[in-house]
Amino acid sequence: MNNRRKNRFLNNLDWLTISIWFTLCIIGWFNIRAAVYDPAHPSLFNIHTNYGKQAVYILSAAVLGIFILIIDARFFISVSPFAYLITTLLLILVLVVGRSVGGNQAWIPLGSFRLQPAEFSKFATCLLLAYYMSEQSNRSAPALRKLIIASAIILFPVALIMLQPDAGSALTYSALIFVLYREGYVGTPLLAFGGLAIVLFILALLINQWVLIGILALIGGLIFSFGQKRKRNIIQLITIFVVSALYVLSVDFAYDELLQSHQRNRIDVLLGKIDDPQGEGYNLNQSKIAIGSGQLFGKGYLQGTQTKFKFVPEQSTDFIFCTIGEEWGFIGSVILIALYITLLLRLIHLAERQRIAFARIYGYGVFSILFFHFFINIGMTIGIVPVIGIPLPFISYGGSALWSFTILLFIFLKFDSTRKGLND
Repeated sequence: MNNRRKNRFLNNLDWLTISIWFTLCIIGWFNIRAAVYDPAHPSLFNIHTNYGKQAVYILSAAVLGIFILIIDARFFISVSPFAYLITTLLLILVLVVGRSVGGNQAWIPLGSFRLQPAEFSKFATCLLLAYYMSEQSNRSAPALRKLIIASAIILFPVALIMLQPDAGSALTYSALIFVLYREGYVGTPLLAFGGLAIVLFILALLINQWVLIGILALIGGLIFSFGQKRKRNIIQLITIFVVSALYVLSVDFAYDELLQSHQRNRIDVLLGKIDDPQGEGYNLNQSKIAIGSGQLFGKGYLQGTQTKFKFVPEQSTDFIFCTIGEEWGFIGSVILIALYITLLLRLIHLAERQRIAFARIYGYGVFSILFFHFFINIGMTIGIVPVIGIPLPFISYGGSALWSFTILLFIFLKFDSTRKGLND
């Protein structure tokens, strides 16, 4: 690579996004050390500790990112179906030879390292979804057919992940609804129905189902009374009511039969139906105590008592935000959240300026996955969503998660850096 090409390559990279990625990785590294600090091994680079291993993971992720940036962007388009196939085979393989941790058979043992295929499946699914949807952008196929195929691409790995079972990772794929919405595969009414389904699900758990159906009938009657009494409107209103009523009646069955007992208990704790501070509510209760005790400026690095005495389980992985809240306080937490919001807004900006459909669609896939992990992980630590156990991107301990998020992000950065040379 001559100097002119090298300078052009470096100038075209989005250094703001790369800087945020690097900053988040370093924040994660230091806070993993705080979460599992061992005075006998104080060095950040001691590979006998999780923070020493995370240093290796960050370094290897950086190498992986550089490697992605020097590959021709078109390679990722052509390899999309193969990446999806390989990760699908790994999801099947983990069901056969995988190691069970915490009740989930989600890891393939590779010596001292454990590979989690569900993490790598996320970027592979985004690639194939972008591949298929970009191919359809210039074709006049029936809209329903396109939606069914796109949904199948998303739901197939979800089904395999649920067999592990890993509900947290499976739920992540629901965020790809943003991609379908952006590309016109689903409209605002469908999103509204999705929101209504969530609200009805929660209400059905809090209110007697027949009382709730009565409330829906009352609302429907009011709409009928004040609305236009056209035949079409009446049929639509009746249809919505019948579907909603049947959905409400099915909530108890889905809740009892499809969710595991610990998942039901976590939702019950969140909704206030049960008070179990020493059982299912323990993690959430200790998480709130840790974050709240940090107050405005925090207790200081390595000074967190909740962290130091291991009151919060899984604090270097799923509950890493507790360490930040306790030791860096409200100010540190706000700075971290601001970094994520900046990254997410930047991703939307980059996606919208792409010149080819594949890059734009993939960019929204990257945004969707990162947004879901950011919102749900922090949300569960402060008690606004159920505890489902997913990592905080670039912050939580773990090689599989860090590498998969890095691959996911840097493939998009590669497309953005070469957008002027790519055409549909």
